[in-house]
Amino acid sequence: QVQLVESGGGLVQAGGSLRLSCAIAGRTFSRYAVGWFRQVPAKEREFVSAISRTGKSTYFADSVKGRFTISRDSAKNTVFLQMNNLPPGDTAVYYCAAGNYGSTIDDEYDYWGQGTQVTVSS
Repeated sequence: QVQLVESGGGLVQAGGSLRLSCAIAGRTFSRYAVGWFRQVPAKEREFVSAISRTGKSTYFADSVKGRFTISRDSAKNTVFLQMNNLPPGDTAVYYCAAGNYGSTIDDEYDYWGQGTQVTVSS
């Protein structure tokens, strides 16, 4: 079983920044690509970003390109999502997920974290 724990969410003013972390337990960190998704009430979960197992390939939704970066630190078994210039529309619960590929499709991920709330005030 792979366990993922997100952290770093919170309340930030529009235009501000947050860095989300996704810690993956165990020695399996390098086996998995990691994706970030977000969800607001009454809407489907939405792809945000993903990073390959090696970290050489990264993917972003059009809505966050140029504002978000994703990286992974093997020494810490952690994937980071740096979010800059946040507008209120980025408010959501953010989830990280682990899978074989850096996919934009949530069904292709096998393990999920519990989510962390990001609220951007206007």
